[in-house]
Amino acid sequence: MANGNATFRHSNVALLGLTEILAPNEVTSQEFDERLADTLSTLNLPTGLLQRVAGVDARRNWDQPSHFADGAIAAGKKALAESGVSPDSIGLMVNTSVTREHLEPSVAVGVHAGIGLGPQAMNFDIANACLGFVNGMTLAASMIDAGQIEYALIVAGEDASRVQEATLRRLTRPGISREEYLNEFASLTLGSGASAAVLGPADKHPNGHRVLGGITRAATQHHELCVGDHNGMFTDTKGLLAGGMELVVAAWEEAHEDGWNWRDMDRYVMHQVSDVHVNSITKAANLDPDRIPVTYPELGNVGPASLPITLSREASHLKPGDRILCMGVGSGLNTAMTEIEW
Repeated sequence: MANGNATFRHSNVALLGLTEILAPNEVTSQEFDERLADTLSTLNLPTGLLQRVAGVDARRNWDQPSHFADGAIAAGKKALAESGVSPDSIGLMVNTSVTREHLEPSVAVGVHAGIGLGPQAMNFDIANACLGFVNGMTLAASMIDAGQIEYALIVAGEDASRVQEATLRRLTRPGISREEYLNEFASLTLGSGASAAVLGPADKHPNGHRVLGGITRAATQHHELCVGDHNGMFTDTKGLLAGGMELVVAAWEEAHEDGWNWRDMDRYVMHQVSDVHVNSITKAANLDPDRIPVTYPELGNVGPASLPITLSREASHLKPGDRILCMGVGSGLNTAMTEIEW
């Protein structure tokens, strides 16, 4: 049941499997400081900004940038095994990664082939910055409710190493200004990793975790505040935070007006960006910080994979009946909030 295109409710959808694939190589923020030492000295900036301002101590990278697709394949296979759903039962596979090697074909076709899904599985990419995974789950859940498919697999594999290297080259060039440095600071919070989820009909899986519904809301007048590609990410940090907080609060209030009560959830699982981002949302929505698990200190911002990775890591601490609110904001700006009953 939908109300306009903002709030939605699912009637018969469950989360059956959720997994993470950890990129193998840790890269610490201290290593970045060492490479940026001359620039920091020239601009009279202190070391440790990534740790103190963003709260990011480290992030992960693959052995090779192209391994993001292998990560998505591994995550998909692992999620299917965890859920007990056969690859032949998947009617939809959505890749939601920001990372891609080329414009066509889709990343999804390689992941589809690598997992060994059958010809019955519709497959395509959904690209919506860091909100892609949540959007993919919403689309899949709607198709399950509609009876068009029975099971869906959502994947995301991200590589940040190329952005990191391009950013470090620019930040160490002669003549860089303090303003230029700070505009690219957020690029160094990015990390690599992969995640996958399996959705299916709740009535056939009573032990599954019910996906109840939620809200989406757009503020696309802010689409130029954060723009990125393999060469770097350029961010108006203050403008992005202000616009994002306004958007989140508007969505939160609209959802409550439509009957959702999210003031006392057991967990608030957010897209992982930084201390500033999490603290701002916590304050704006008056949330209990003890109910907000974080992974960005050791993983950084893994794009659309960051929220499902965080929920996957938190899963062992959840018990039946717990209420989880997944909260994401993606550059553009778009936001989505989805409630899951564990």
